[in-house]
Amino acid sequence: MILGVDVGGTFTDAVLLGDGGLRTAKVPTAARQEQSVLAAARAVGAEAIERFTHGTTAATNALLERKGARTAFVANAGFEHLLHLRRQDRAHLYRLCEAHPEPLVPLERCHGVRGRIGPEGVITPLDLSSLTGPADDVEAVAICLLFAFRDPLHERAVADELRRRLPGVRVVASHEVSPEFREYERASTTVIDAYLGPALSGYLEALGRACGEVGLPEPLVMRSSGGVATLAEVAAHPALALVSGPAAGVVGAARVARLAGVEDAISLDMGGTSTDVCLISGGEAGRATEREVAGFPLRLPTVDLQTVGAGGGSIVWRDPGGALRVGPESAGADPGPACYGRGGVRPTVTDANLLLGRLPDRIAGGLALDSVAAERALAGIDPAEAIEVVNAEMLRALRLVSVERGVDPRELALVAFGGAGPLHACALAEELGVGSVLVPAAAGVLSAVGLAVGDERRDRVESYVRPLEEAGELPVQGEADLRYRGQAFELTVPLEDDLAGAFHRAHEARYGYADPERPIELVAVRTAEIHSGPPLTLPPAEPLETLGPARIELEGATCWVRPGWVGVRDGTSSTLRLKRLSRESAESGT
Repeated sequence: MILGVDVGGTFTDAVLLGDGGLRTAKVPTAARQEQSVLAAARAVGAEAIERFTHGTTAATNALLERKGARTAFVANAGFEHLLHLRRQDRAHLYRLCEAHPEPLVPLERCHGVRGRIGPEGVITPLDLSSLTGPADDVEAVAICLLFAFRDPLHERAVADELRRRLPGVRVVASHEVSPEFREYERASTTVIDAYLGPALSGYLEALGRACGEVGLPEPLVMRSSGGVATLAEVAAHPALALVSGPAAGVVGAARVARLAGVEDAISLDMGGTSTDVCLISGGEAGRATEREVAGFPLRLPTVDLQTVGAGGGSIVWRDPGGALRVGPESAGADPGPACYGRGGVRPTVTDANLLLGRLPDRIAGGLALDSVAAERALAGIDPAEAIEVVNAEMLRALRLVSVERGVDPRELALVAFGGAGPLHACALAEELGVGSVLVPAAAGVLSAVGLAVGDERRDRVESYVRPLEEAGELPVQGEADLRYRGQAFELTVPLEDDLAGAFHRAHEARYGYADPERPIELVAVRTAEIHSGPPLTLPPAEPLETLGPARIELEGATCWVRPGWVGVRDGTSSTLRLKRLSRESAESGT
């Protein structure tokens, strides 16, 4: 028996896989997430578990709410202001007054140490006596020294000294978490890891104890890269699990698509607070080497997600100019949308869908919906217009992972899941020109399915930053970050014998041109140790064939089949296929 539990901002989902069956449960997320995990495990009837995998939002929430540790930062002398200078660019190119988020470490807790390593080795010897801070009132220290990605000698010495001076304080050096060039991004990642350490470590320890008390095995935790790791590994470097839950959803979507015979797709995960989309190519989730979280760059392997603050609980509001807006503020689980009847009075996307007849009177977990309360909250707002606005937000993210990367979405399927994803999938597919939508029977808990079957994965990166012809022998499997000499950013391509040719082709696909005569620089090589997770076998669902408009109730979600679409499930699969009809078929109703 395999258990997967995904803690979201609104609900905590659980799936139990085994003996060819699938059991699911959905419970409201409590303030203490370990309680929600145990409640979901009980609700799904978890007993005699062989494998337990968990996805958490604890790290993400701590960063977004800025509830991390009191952190200090140590850099080379003269570079103490690195976190505040960033790259000396604007937060937004055309909004001159828009500010960057305030750094996690204030200037008074940023310290310098004399010593310098360059690309060829030591330039100035390290002088530990010059390190006069940080004080013993801090809870964590992040260290980022020049060229530590190539030679960590000075960083190791500083880390050892601080651990001696400040016993009990969490100390993180950049080469331990992100041994890559680009100093600001490396520093930002190290600070995030140090900042989140005490909060996430405490949660994981509490979760491990709670699971032991009720007889559950110690859970594995989903990494941002789409693999799972032990509690100890994630507690040591919590930045690894910053987008744990959304990554699990993409893993589940890729597995379901492959079972349906689809290798290339876009995943659409719409929950209560946000929507995550990701390109799936060759049956595998796309991965990125860097992403931004809460306005801070995180240079770690992650599933290549695009996230927008648009979910079922997103607030519908009007700006000072009278234009209708949706999100990013959400009603959350408490009080939730007005139609939940828990005291919410502000209009949400869920309220709009209910008034349009796209939701049943009772949803997952037995919650009865109050259409009168929804109508009262949406007074003066057209529900159909609210849905159009939220769809436009999600469409922007879908185009980012397809059209803007040179990928034709018309050649892809859309895998829709999450509590609200299947409600909006047909409309979004029409806008993209996608003719096929896959909706799993367990759409509402697919992230938990992805957790249950995720691979064990440990990523490794080795920095080069040298001409490709001087790189020497490279690993057989993995990926390489490459760029033309003089470029500021690189492309990631799979390792192969003709690596230069692969880069030229990737550059042509992304930017519309290639320059075979221009020298290529190898920036980094990325490899991963992967142990396959359990196979995914889903029991077949009841056969179904329906012509839109129609509402179909699923496990923890509701699917809306628009006019001009047909939904078919043949009884041998658990996945519902939505197909767009030709104009002639739609007009004739066949």
